[in-house]
Amino acid sequence: MPAKTKWSLCILGWGALLASSAHGQIADAPDDAVAGIPVNYTEAKAGSYKLPDALKLNNGKAVTDVKTWRAERRPEIRKLIEQNWFGRAPGRPADMTFDVLERSAPAFDGKAVRSQVTIFFTKDHAGPRMELLVYVPANATGPVPLFLNMSFSANNLTVNDPGVLRGRRWDRQSLKQVPAEPPRPSATAPTAGFRPLPVEQFIARGIGVATFNKDDLAPDFVDSEGLGVKSLYLKPGQTRPADDEWGAIAAWSWGASRALDYIETDKRIDSKRVAIHGVSRLGKTALWGGAADERFAMVIASCSGEGGAAIARRNYGETLAHMSAPTRFPYQFAPNYAKFGQKVDEWPVDANMLLAMIAPRPLLLQTGNTDKWSDPYGEFLAAVAVEPVYRLFGKRGLETTVLPKPGEAILHDIGYVMHEGGHGTVPSDFEVYIRFMEMHLKK
Repeated sequence: MPAKTKWSLCILGWGALLASSAHGQIADAPDDAVAGIPVNYTEAKAGSYKLPDALKLNNGKAVTDVKTWRAERRPEIRKLIEQNWFGRAPGRPADMTFDVLERSAPAFDGKAVRSQVTIFFTKDHAGPRMELLVYVPANATGPVPLFLNMSFSANNLTVNDPGVLRGRRWDRQSLKQVPAEPPRPSATAPTAGFRPLPVEQFIARGIGVATFNKDDLAPDFVDSEGLGVKSLYLKPGQTRPADDEWGAIAAWSWGASRALDYIETDKRIDSKRVAIHGVSRLGKTALWGGAADERFAMVIASCSGEGGAAIARRNYGETLAHMSAPTRFPYQFAPNYAKFGQKVDEWPVDANMLLAMIAPRPLLLQTGNTDKWSDPYGEFLAAVAVEPVYRLFGKRGLETTVLPKPGEAILHDIGYVMHEGGHGTVPSDFEVYIRFMEMHLKK
């Protein structure tokens, strides 16, 4: 039976109350609890809500033209998100340099050429740095579009290429970065393999690929706020960012912008045709990275869920309270974010506002129909809610309020695809990514 819920859109031209159907694709499941906080998996109990209006200025005036959006409303939304969600991040470091360790090495049986670059953020090369791995098609006759991936692993553990230099990871015990070694075989995982980023699939279609490890920017565990690149910006005696300063997600997305700084210097890549991509918490990072840095031509976010594309005001799956619980992920956000864990209706922003900042650039949300924790239906509803902002630019939203079946991709200026399965990507998702890039970024 399709589950039905009422949801409010306080958006110009859309009226107040719409009824929408989950189209029977997200089956209800028994309630649960995480970190002592209840988890609802029944659509009928997701509740009603009123979203902040992306097309209404703080003074209550409606936004009806692109000029007002760009000059007034978008800056307002950015400030609200920085203060209450991801935190303020610094700009490009004045002393940043690029050390190109390898520029044109053959890779993947000669189908691609590989570059490996170390990005230093200060003159002190012993401090934080990031390793960027880049592939472009060997037969390219001009600058190519690029798929910029953010990874949970070092570059040598992200792609199936023996020529990639060994990277680093954070060790929780020593609070230091150590060499990233492949996982050891075990009885449960005798091959200790991994699903590599399908570089050749992109290369075959004339699209370059770059990737970097989020750990090069900031650790991914509790009580790590003063480590990584954030340590470069702490004041004397300060051990963690202030209440409205960057969390780990903003630090990871800041790293994506630094990667783009380098990409702008590589003449083999068209830096105006770069898509930023990430999965799960890095899906959240892709959304904020693309929102904060308009140089990214496209955003592709996989299973970004709560804290990403899923509407926080819905009581379904993971909630803001779960994300900000002290034992879970408070370090990923500005400290102010946690203040709304028990009063999400007072949060001055929500996922529709984050997605609105990406307009009018192409945006693709990829989810899985059994990934209830990430609320794939909540992501779909956010994509529906942001359509009026895209229409302001003459762009196409999803143009439906009915959740598509698994495998039925909607690829307009806003895209949505839900695979049959759980959290993360499956091989078929990358074909959808490539199609979306070909539609919008191939000349």
